[in-house]
Amino acid sequence: MIFPEPLVWLEILAALVAGFVLGLVHFGTLASVSEDYLAGRTTRALALHFLRMAVMVGALIGLVQLGAMPLLAGALGIVAARAVVLRRTRREP
Repeated sequence: MIFPEPLVWLEILAALVAGFVLGLVHFGTLASVSEDYLAGRTTRALALHFLRMAVMVGALIGLVQLGAMPLLAGALGIVAARAVVLRRTRREP
């Protein structure tokens, strides 16, 4: 089995943390976008929605440039952040 070099482990850790922070921001602003749509502020909602997507795409493209392992670590961070945001925003029935 081939193990990455020590510097790659730092990239992987940085990608995991960056993915987690990006996921918190991305999924955390989803409620704001939804509220804007419901309140009739469509222009603001669309602008924020496209900004959220552009930042996510840009970050993932940046992770692709680093390689497969950092990309997977970043994706894991995004998924973990999604779980945190969902758990935090779930309401009791």
